[in-house]
Amino acid sequence: MTGAELLSAGQRAKTLGIHERPLGPARNGWVTVRELYRAILKQDPYPVKGLLGFGSNLLSSRPDPETGIEALKSLDFYVHADLFMTPTAHYADVVLPVASPWEREGVCGGFQINRKAASLLQLRAQVIAPRGESRSDTWITFELARRLGLGKHFFDGDVEAGLRHMLRPSGLSPETLRAHPEGICLPLTTDYRKYESKGFVTPSRCVEIYSAQLLDIGQSPLPEFVEPVVSPVSQSDPHEYFPLILTCAKWVQFCISQHRNIPQLREKMPEPLIEIHPETAIGRGIAEEDWIIVKSLAGNMRARARFNQTLDRSVVCSQFGWWQECRESGLAGYPVTGESASNYGSLVSLEDCDPISGSFPLRCCACEVEKSDP
Repeated sequence: MTGAELLSAGQRAKTLGIHERPLGPARNGWVTVRELYRAILKQDPYPVKGLLGFGSNLLSSRPDPETGIEALKSLDFYVHADLFMTPTAHYADVVLPVASPWEREGVCGGFQINRKAASLLQLRAQVIAPRGESRSDTWITFELARRLGLGKHFFDGDVEAGLRHMLRPSGLSPETLRAHPEGICLPLTTDYRKYESKGFVTPSRCVEIYSAQLLDIGQSPLPEFVEPVVSPVSQSDPHEYFPLILTCAKWVQFCISQHRNIPQLREKMPEPLIEIHPETAIGRGIAEEDWIIVKSLAGNMRARARFNQTLDRSVVCSQFGWWQECRESGLAGYPVTGESASNYGSLVSLEDCDPISGSFPLRCCACEVEKSDP
């Protein structure tokens, strides 16, 4: 329950980025940090003066953390709700402590393992009482709506009533699910080949190789390859040439910028790593486990080299999300900006983005690597 239906068509038309990229995320009410920071710092297309964030660690998971810091500091009022004091929460005027999953109930449905699991609906039980003043995200949202005079849209702040309403289409009640903590499988059916009767989710209801929607916004209606503006091939200045291609990957130990404070996980990967082909590294005087610096036109980050012979010699693969310390293991945290930062976002510019979706070049950025001091 988000209250998205309360937005009128006129308000939706004000979504940041909607006029530049009408087929991008703004079409569904989403905003990229590029548009957010620009509205805060340049009041373009209108000023944004306040922000309420729920757990989004912008400075560690989005491009250009330096501009992000400047934007957060420029807000008149910034409230951040989170489990931890992240680098992003550090700039908030008010930090609201959020209850962990074990301190509150939570509905989960559609486990994507197999067909039977997809039909499972479960109400995860609260294990312990919330510590300190922490509250669930749902309680914070409902209570804020009530105090802003929107209580009638959020069940007058009654979270239980909201849960009952959300479960109604399933035919189940909160009491029934609490009596079955293992969950209940709903009798779902799968509609195969539904495109034969309903078509595809396109304006023509057909598979569209030629897109009239893209043509209407001035883009090519047919698939074509466009060399990324930040790739080595696109560079023209020989004095600032970056010959390698930077990409990134998710690692099983961590989830984006989370979990580096957990000793059992951090011990398996104590420091940020950058994978590089041995020949590429040796040619630059880099040995495995050396600290190295990755540089791009946008900035730099620091990490340890790990050799990977399966990589192309022109590619280096980095991690993202490093900031958190692990006190129990005595392992340090990392700043999000500066010479000692290990922040992947520092390597990516806010200005170079896809003209249709607004996505940033997170896996095709031109870079160079060099050995760093220990």
